Amino acid sequence: MAADFRIILLLGSLVLAVSATVFAGDAAAPTGPPKAKVEPVTDDYFGTKVVDNYRWLENGESQESQEYARQQLAYTRSILDPLPGRDAIHKRLSELLNIGTVNAPQIGGKGGSSSDAYYFYTKRDGGQNQPALYVRKGVHGEDRVLVDPNTLAADGTVALDWWYATDDGKYVTYGTSHSGDEISTLHILETSTGKLLADTIERCRAASVAWRPDGSGFFYTRYPKKGEVADGQEAYNRHVFYHHLGDDPATDKLIFGEGRDPQDWANVDLSEDGQWLTINVEQGWAKSEAYVMNVADAASASKPVKITEGKNFLYNATVYKGQLYITTNEDAPRYHVFHTDPAHPARANWKKLIPQTDAVLQGFSFVETATGGKIFAQYEHNASSELKILTLDGKAATDIPLPTIGSVYSAGSKHDRSEIFYAFHSFTVPPSVYRYDVATGKSEVWASVKADVNSAAYDAKQVWYTSKDGTKVPMFLVHKKGLKLNGTNPTLLTGYGGFNVSETPAFSRGAYLWMEHGGVYALANLRGGAEFGEDWHRAGMLANKQNVFDDFIAAGEYLVREKYTSPAHLAIQGGSNGGLLMGAALTQRPDLFRAVVCAVPLLDMLRYQDFLIAKLWVPEYGSSEVKEQFDWIYKYSPYQHVKAGTEYPAILFMTADSDTRVSPIHAKKMAALMQAQAANGASTERPILLRIEPKAGHGAGKPVAKQIEEGTDVWSFLFWQLGVR
Repeated sequence: MAADFRIILLLGSLVLAVSATVFAGDAAAPTGPPKAKVEPVTDDYFGTKVVDNYRWLENGESQESQEYARQQLAYTRSILDPLPGRDAIHKRLSELLNIGTVNAPQIGGKGGSSSDAYYFYTKRDGGQNQPALYVRKGVHGEDRVLVDPNTLAADGTVALDWWYATDDGKYVTYGTSHSGDEISTLHILETSTGKLLADTIERCRAASVAWRPDGSGFFYTRYPKKGEVADGQEAYNRHVFYHHLGDDPATDKLIFGEGRDPQDWANVDLSEDGQWLTINVEQGWAKSEAYVMNVADAASASKPVKITEGKNFLYNATVYKGQLYITTNEDAPRYHVFHTDPAHPARANWKKLIPQTDAVLQGFSFVETATGGKIFAQYEHNASSELKILTLDGKAATDIPLPTIGSVYSAGSKHDRSEIFYAFHSFTVPPSVYRYDVATGKSEVWASVKADVNSAAYDAKQVWYTSKDGTKVPMFLVHKKGLKLNGTNPTLLTGYGGFNVSETPAFSRGAYLWMEHGGVYALANLRGGAEFGEDWHRAGMLANKQNVFDDFIAAGEYLVREKYTSPAHLAIQGGSNGGLLMGAALTQRPDLFRAVVCAVPLLDMLRYQDFLIAKLWVPEYGSSEVKEQFDWIYKYSPYQHVKAGTEYPAILFMTADSDTRVSPIHAKKMAALMQAQAANGASTERPILLRIEPKAGHGAGKPVAKQIEEGTDVWSFLFWQLGVR
């Protein structure tokens, strides 16, 4: 989840009068952080009493809480605005973040010539705030804009969340959301005319959509409206429905989800002939279930038949040409693939198609050539992408060469065509989309972005270091060529370590600003991720979560030991689950780091599950409501491990008021606690700051204008703290 950070500049009008009952100090010209009132609340967890002095901040609607936020923002502005070099940082960031984005296309059209097909893809040009959806008629035809969210809000805060085209390319269904809340509204557009259909469906967050082959309707997922379920349950209960074009969505047939665990996360896929619907149900990030149902006639569809047997593994099912294919890590942590008859999907009938290898299988699809079908498979090996063509019996046929060690971040193919598209980037390679011809075995650049960077000036390499328990962990290092290992290089270390997410080489625009000024950029591949399969993931979740923090701390120690940097020149950065990582690192090893950027973080792990959609994450972290799980969570929960009188790194906590994933209460409470208790809590030289972004969410869909303003604050803060000129 390595990403550039974004926060909008806040005007002086945010400096408001102080509420004497909540704060002390002069709001017009803050000389220190606001002193939040202490109002202790004591909880008893299985005999362990835990005091929370700032529980009142959990009520974000209260006047006191809002006043606290305003005062924090005023203080933060008083520290960041006068920093030297902000104008130059803003100018260069504007240039770097105006480097566009492009994704691999999805193909619409029935076989035949590539000149007759539709190619749908998203790209963002230059200064656009949001990527737009384009269609290209013919593989080398002219592009045409289908959906441009930049025209829907002057400030760029409407985002295109997702989209799905029909098999023939006639229609596209897509979702838009506002201010980063990700609560998508589903729309349908006719490709040839750009005309919007009247069908509109609300509450389709991260929707999964499967169109019927004839485009007459689609299966999709959506969430209930307020009042349809118990209060607070609107963020859960993701159910599958069927919508026929032209019908009132209120009458859409419920297909799957009734009576199930509200935290189940269902996704849908439909066979190319429209007969078999597969429903893959995630139950956390280490367990899932798969179902298949005959939907040849939507009005009389069969009941879902369970494919899996409730084991604690991941499964993903799809049907193609009358065969059910199951990708799973059952007895194979790096995944293998089975196939069987969808009418008889019992485990005893499965036959292995693609065996496990030393690389992690990330997905596969079928493609056609004049001489027969092939399998297109995407792998990850040592945290870098590999692409392979396999025979229909699962045997390796050829590798698709990639430009360098890096990441395929999107790919597209179609079962009745012989072309594959893949989007690739790396630390020193800007995003480009390639078209691979399966028949000839050759790739060509299909689309790319203009990038004002000198990639040849930088070295990127992978090193391995030893964690606390002896585990070997890889880390990528990127910096200018000719770097001297003198222990004084400003270094930014980042990581994630959770939810089966791989951290692979990516073109980070903001990192170039850092490296252009002599900085070292380090990305550690921590346990909890997917880089080496499910064993690697499970070694960093639940009772093993401390391994993630140990891996990250060991990465920092390696950088110091090998004289890349020193604690006085080492900063760390992470967001979301990576924000939890930042909180654990700064509370467990405050001496190792000079500065911390902690974005949209989870920090009070004893109460995280009570807010927004966080109950979905209990399978990954556990819950303090269970005795055994409380014991391991309490040992690392950052909010409970701030030690009075300790000098901590300079910290920039960042959150957003429209975040519908991680509640802003974590950053607010942690800032109040640390400002009150840390030895440097009131320091203006080594400060603890809180930034709250208006009209923004967890990060998805944040407009480039906001990214530039937020990045200016982040990099100004880091340059200042690490002495970068």
